[in-house]
Amino acid sequence: MEAELVFTQFERMSEKYPDRVAVIFLGEKFTYARLRNLIDRFAAGLNRLGVRKGDKVLLYISNSAQWVIAFFGIQKIGAVVVPVAPIYTSFEIEYMINDSGAETIICLDTNFGYVKEIFSKTGLKRVIVTNLVDLLPLWKRAVGYLFDKVPKGTVKKDESVCSFKDLIKQTPEKLQVEIDPWKDLSYILYTGGTTGFPKGVPGNHMGMVSYVRDVMEDVAGGYIEEGKDTYIAINPLFHIMALGLFVAIGLNYGNTTVIMPVPQVDSILRAIEKYRVRWMLGVPALYRMILENDRLNQYDLSSLKYCYCGGDVLPIEVFKRWNEHLGVSIYQVYGSTEAGHVTYSRLDREPDLSSIGMPLKTRECKVVDPDTLESVPIGETGELVVTSDYTLKHYWNKPDETSRAYVNIDGKIYYRMGDYVRMGGKGDICYVERSADVIKHKAYRVSASEIEAVLQDHPTVIGACVVGVPDPKVGERIKAIVVLKEDARGVDASELTRWCRERLAPYKIPQYIEFRDMLPKSKVGKLLRREIRDEEHRKISQDKTKG
Repeated sequence: MEAELVFTQFERMSEKYPDRVAVIFLGEKFTYARLRNLIDRFAAGLNRLGVRKGDKVLLYISNSAQWVIAFFGIQKIGAVVVPVAPIYTSFEIEYMINDSGAETIICLDTNFGYVKEIFSKTGLKRVIVTNLVDLLPLWKRAVGYLFDKVPKGTVKKDESVCSFKDLIKQTPEKLQVEIDPWKDLSYILYTGGTTGFPKGVPGNHMGMVSYVRDVMEDVAGGYIEEGKDTYIAINPLFHIMALGLFVAIGLNYGNTTVIMPVPQVDSILRAIEKYRVRWMLGVPALYRMILENDRLNQYDLSSLKYCYCGGDVLPIEVFKRWNEHLGVSIYQVYGSTEAGHVTYSRLDREPDLSSIGMPLKTRECKVVDPDTLESVPIGETGELVVTSDYTLKHYWNKPDETSRAYVNIDGKIYYRMGDYVRMGGKGDICYVERSADVIKHKAYRVSASEIEAVLQDHPTVIGACVVGVPDPKVGERIKAIVVLKEDARGVDASELTRWCRERLAPYKIPQYIEFRDMLPKSKVGKLLRREIRDEEHRKISQDKTKG
């Protein structure tokens, strides 16, 4: 595979289709020529601020045109983008800033308070602030503010704070930066850690280029219409799945992408109808929300042809209802932050719901015994491990986490996905279950250990076990089993929920908290989380039987 940078194919498309609309955001259209110009201006602005090759820049904003401009602009100067969820608390971003070594952060004005709160506790040197409507015409912004439709935060300006709008006023300049697609980092993405701290996953340019090109050639090729198609980006772009498909189906094919800042169902349906969207990616919860919308029949969704689902297991009833209502199937996509995109259902056949698809050609998959790492026979259940010649195989500053997650098999380094699967006779992979440490809540991969660590930081908590409780609407709800000190007074579920809310993003906060005198542990003192999870699953099965 020819080596190139993440933004190279986009630049080809901007030359081939300069007047084609690349991105539609809040009704505003950005052509390929305009988007590239804004990216070049932003890159020049960063350079004049002192951001250099190899520097880390935290991207702390919602899906927007600014997100796209920043993502490519940061990389144009050889810097490393660190995309994080805009709903993270100051507690979470402080850790990620210090762990990544970021000196620059791009945030929404509504999150500026969080950034200022931790600015002096980190190595940050500068803050770039934007509002979601900054790139809209004046009259649209005025109407939005007039009718109080635009969230707005208070920003205190000083020498360390500048505005996104000021940066894109810079004149584009020819930047002489040598970037090696194999050796230089494109991004660092954070994912849940097994020791209570999120892990940074570094990615080189070729790691992302490899799976994006696989999707373009082996999945979408023959079905997509270059320069004519429309994709809708609903899932957060800081997630590897959403980012990869946006680049592969949208920008790298010269197509139009409708970017949704929040997953509001009526807005999504209106956009699909208005812009005649043909391609989309969703999570099971999103497809369910759409199907349960009372106004679903009021929208013309006949343009939709290729619908992909990732992030969690797709319930068969959602698959069937979607097919009955729209006359199209939902196809599967599977991967992880560490391995990138791994498998896809192919569009030349009806999807098999028991399968998460066929591996991409640059991803080598094995199903192994989790204890011996020996391959299991076809059809038998084992843990999925994945490798690729194109990816980096370590965590950022986490050698112990790296040694647990990456293993040497026959001279190659594989990543342990933590999911249990079977290999089908035709090379497809069938999902069985996930590791007890990973909870899938609203398609987020939530680390049970991270929540346990936060709970155990509370002065009255001596033990905590967090598990996922099956729920058809959100995948799993988060339940915490907590042991308090004997002399604890006045501590209840609401107090621990408040404690978590101050330290964790909303999707990580336990929905249930149960108090016990002790937790099950092995002879060597290891928490038996799977035992607790199995117990919760049995309770649900018994309740259903009684019902």
